[in-house]
Amino acid sequence: MFLGEYQHSIDDKGRLVMPSKFRDRLADGCVVTKGLDRCLYVFPPDRWEIEGEKIINLPRTNKNYREYARTFFGGASDQTLDKQGRIQIPPILRTFANLGKDVVVVGVADWVEIWNTEDWETRSIQADDLYADIEEALSEEGI
Repeated sequence: MFLGEYQHSIDDKGRLVMPSKFRDRLADGCVVTKGLDRCLYVFPPDRWEIEGEKIINLPRTNKNYREYARTFFGGASDQTLDKQGRIQIPPILRTFANLGKDVVVVGVADWVEIWNTEDWETRSIQADDLYADIEEALSEEGI
């Protein structure tokens, strides 16, 4: 399981060192693609298959689903960790997520997100506020 929030840097060649706690789960490679909210998603192979199946099964007759599939799969990049635990973030994905040198890598249970630091700080504050509201609503429902 991917857990935690880590401050990292992308080097001049577009490589990002993945947090050491994530490397075992990514040892067989990963797929980096465009995520929601202008971050990047990193999926280990097994999770990529699950996500891919969901999208493949959407009706192709729906224009929005086709556009989503094009963005999700078209922006995807197969990656393998090098000996230093780095992955390459292609320029098109760095541009999409507005990634500069400093980024935040976030474990989200069964996938990883890579964020522009400023965007993550803003999103994190909003998420913390929402988290409290959802926790309260779930408690009221007895969940």
